[in-house]
Amino acid sequence: MTAPAVNPPVARKEPTPTTLHGQTLQDDYRWMREKDSPEVIAYLEAENAYTQAAMAGTEELQAKLYKEMLSHIKETDESVPYPDHGWFFYSRTMEGSQYPVYCRRLATGPKFDEGQPEEILLDVNLLAVGQPFMAVGGMSVSPDGRLMAYSTDNTGFRQYTLKVRSLETGEDFPETAERAGSFVWAADSKTLFYTTEDEVTKRHNHLYRHTVGQPIAADVRVFDETDERFNVGVGKTRDREYLLLEAGSHTTSECRFLSAEDPEGEFRLIAPRIDDQEYSVDHRDGLFYIRTNDTGKNFRVVTAPVDVTGRENWVELIVEDKEAPLEDFDLFHSFCISSRRRFGLPTLTVIQLTDGGEIGESREIDFPEPAYTAQAHANREFETSSFRYSYQSLVSPASVYEYDVESGASTLLKRQEVPGGFDSALYGSDRVWVEAADGVKIPASVVYRKDFFKKDKSNPLYVYGYGSYGYPLPLGFSAARLALLDRGVVMAYAHIRGGGEMGDPWHDAGKMMVKWNTFSDFIAVTEQLVAQGYGAADRVAIEGGSAGGLLMGAVVNARPELFSVVLSHVPFVDVMNTMLDASLPLTVAEYEEWGNPNEAEAFAYMKSYSPYDNLKPGAYPAMLVKTSLNDSQVMYWEPAKYVARLRTLKTNGTPLLLHINMDAGHGGASGRYDYLKEIAFDYAFLLRELGVEGRT
Repeated sequence: MTAPAVNPPVARKEPTPTTLHGQTLQDDYRWMREKDSPEVIAYLEAENAYTQAAMAGTEELQAKLYKEMLSHIKETDESVPYPDHGWFFYSRTMEGSQYPVYCRRLATGPKFDEGQPEEILLDVNLLAVGQPFMAVGGMSVSPDGRLMAYSTDNTGFRQYTLKVRSLETGEDFPETAERAGSFVWAADSKTLFYTTEDEVTKRHNHLYRHTVGQPIAADVRVFDETDERFNVGVGKTRDREYLLLEAGSHTTSECRFLSAEDPEGEFRLIAPRIDDQEYSVDHRDGLFYIRTNDTGKNFRVVTAPVDVTGRENWVELIVEDKEAPLEDFDLFHSFCISSRRRFGLPTLTVIQLTDGGEIGESREIDFPEPAYTAQAHANREFETSSFRYSYQSLVSPASVYEYDVESGASTLLKRQEVPGGFDSALYGSDRVWVEAADGVKIPASVVYRKDFFKKDKSNPLYVYGYGSYGYPLPLGFSAARLALLDRGVVMAYAHIRGGGEMGDPWHDAGKMMVKWNTFSDFIAVTEQLVAQGYGAADRVAIEGGSAGGLLMGAVVNARPELFSVVLSHVPFVDVMNTMLDASLPLTVAEYEEWGNPNEAEAFAYMKSYSPYDNLKPGAYPAMLVKTSLNDSQVMYWEPAKYVARLRTLKTNGTPLLLHINMDAGHGGASGRYDYLKEIAFDYAFLLRELGVEGRT
């Protein structure tokens, strides 16, 4: 498709140079940062109008896609109820309602009793009345079950207001805390600890103690984190014995603890922070169980007595496995769960614990498919003989199982129903390993509809990537994805370096001064999937968001001819200007992921891949770039500036569209129906540009 007849907006140029290390960065569109400027709003609205004009003729396809996706969703549904100290908690959705309703019923025994009256804790649909956006940050019921703390954001800026509700009356207390983060109850059910963020940088740097019924102004500031790399969070051990105050950067952490029975006491440090060492903590029978990477990147588990917690007192319980990073560790009274990754896929091992805290018999839970996601589900009870986990894959809907620790048997509690004629047998998935430019083997997960897949280089191919922050791409089921698979699109997920599929070493191999590995890996995956017959060379679509949007910009700059269509969501594309502005949210903390451009070597390397700074005249693929006005993580002006500059440089007629959600944040629309419509819009663009509008 060529660009529409209507002309795109032309952004005014106002050169704003920045000179550092003998180099000058030229930014013609810095004025777009003025969010309250009528000129900026008018420009963004003009971009939206242009995008709507460019998408004219796809309305019927969008409606069809939306209808298809909705047909595969059970609109009235209920989650698996989970036990939590005398109650069963669950959420439910209702047909026609955008948001979930959170509920509980009294526990009369080990099994959920539907005969008990339902108590509605929070109906998010009511909170959303009159609001263009609504998100719940967190919910926590007090130990006595009478109060609930919860936080909400009504703009998308991830700026949460903390409230306390009486579950006896359903009324909220008048006191509220702004810019709240994590929160946790003390054992007395009247003391609430919560963190708050800095107003400018959005760094969570303070911990407060609140007494329910008292003015917020009377709250006691308990802790201040002064290191700008670190954020603080507060939680609780699973046995409810201790409150935990954690401080962490991207590479370093430390933890303090306080008896839940002594809310006015002082948090005690377990072990002081050491650069590039991380640890997390739980408690059992007078011992802290500590997952740490102090002796190796793949983590081990040690124990330490509560009275003497320093590193010199750590005793190894689970050794580091050089081949399988320990991603998580769940502790219960009589057993623990080690969550590892082998060859990039998650494993769950159930390990018995003796009365003295020593390792006993262990069993690994088996999973049947070549590419999948498995992880702990809601396990709130410390004294238990079972463990709940979730499982799903690219072709298998989400399921929740309960594992009996004594027998080793897993019982299916619920598999997500997918209406609309879905048959998992029609779909197949492969795990493919490709060779990167430096010889490293990179995994990719591929899904397709069997009867439409020929493996003869004729199918349209879609490749998704992220590759940052050590985040492993989850290989979950998506009902919306069926709309592409049922049209013959082969969909692939590239597990490139910078992600966490192979643990911290995989992350380290794609960040800082080796970030180019992330981009070259993605290019290699795309090229070799085409070479192996998974898709047509001239029908390749790619997608990524946030740091994955940086990936989109970098690979398009490097190899524009390789891709036909690009979907780029809230893309981090103005790397240099953002990372040189320490007043922006995330910047200083992100030095440990990208580097600090105030250092000459880092400046030169980061500039070499920054999408905004490496645009040049030439032909580019069709591109749909999406952002939100209230995004707090990647500011709206980054994609707006990127599109404005690219418009002055691209020489071919492919569409270049920018869409701004004026009422949302980093994750897009908050309501489930609105979010589906956004996906239908994206898919309509993608299918049209690939020439696959009709259903196969």
